[in-house]
Amino acid sequence: MKLDFHAVVPERWADMETLIEGRGGPHYCWCMAWRRNEFKQDKPGKAGRKAAMKRRVDDRVPVGLLGYLNNDPVAWCSIAPKTTYRPLGGDETSDGIWSLVCFFVKRDYRGQGLTRQLIAAATDYARSNGAVWLEAYPVAADSPSYRFMGICDTFTAMGFEFVETVGTRRNLMRLKLAPCS
Repeated sequence: MKLDFHAVVPERWADMETLIEGRGGPHYCWCMAWRRNEFKQDKPGKAGRKAAMKRRVDDRVPVGLLGYLNNDPVAWCSIAPKTTYRPLGGDETSDGIWSLVCFFVKRDYRGQGLTRQLIAAATDYARSNGAVWLEAYPVAADSPSYRFMGICDTFTAMGFEFVETVGTRRNLMRLKLAPCS
């Protein structure tokens, strides 16, 4: 199964809502847990996180990619400049680093290699937006938490290199991106 990928922009907001608020979706966090939240006036909880994400999308701040199967959104990954996230570990100041922070695939489509497709699409997206490095923060396969950030072996197989352990479970992994030709 091959997905088509599109950046989340205002014209795709309804698709993001459908996926994130659908059964099993990450509607509790709206993928705002790792982001810098300059919108302190938002009410707390799901509604506030959704409003903060919507504002980013409306302002065309990169937030991530949606994966589509037959025009139906079935997968998501959070990919954006590292400077738009709260501290994740490693260099926090470089404009040339993009971060791949989390994944969501609808339950019926899991276990079919879609995470690898998401990583490949995120790599292309970051590169096309001028990133020099792509970082990810996956965990070991037996980790009891943070699995939504990916599994180390998947990233290693896709050319990422281990940099350092961040916190107690996450691993900072990095991929050097060649400039667009």
